Amino acid sequence: MDTPTTRRGPTVWALMALLTIQGLGGLAGGASLVAGPHGEVMHMPVSYLKGSPFPDYTIPGLALGLILGVWPLVTLFGMRRGAAWAWYSSFAIGCGLVIFETVEVLIIPYNILQPIFSTVGFLIAVFTLLPAVRRHCGIVLRRSAVA
Repeated sequence: MDTPTTRRGPTVWALMALLTIQGLGGLAGGASLVAGPHGEVMHMPVSYLKGSPFPDYTIPGLALGLILGVWPLVTLFGMRRGAAWAWYSSFAIGCGLVIFETVEVLIIPYNILQPIFSTVGFLIAVFTLLPAVRRHCGIVLRRSAVA
């Protein structure tokens, strides 16, 4: 018997790869900011935080590591199991990442990672919406009756 955990199509595998890339990238970025809270590891001066409530990158690094590192990896685990909650979580991660990178471009000067992770976020959101992924997670979209 084929179940979501025994048979995954290429779309589901691609989405899981994107969640892995995002999770590992988020953990690496968060760890770099926490390890160098004054921007020394990431080569980002603290002056980028001017006008923000943060005196250094410790809190943003922890948030990055948890929200864009741990969360995608937890979602990956759920996606591997075909859990319905992982479908919703994956879409939220994709949309959130696009928003995050858009705001980052407005605050921090251009960095090659911005368009890369914007694209990863966009692809996560798009792949999540594909029928194969919805089926994998047991998400059924019902058509409403038209009068």
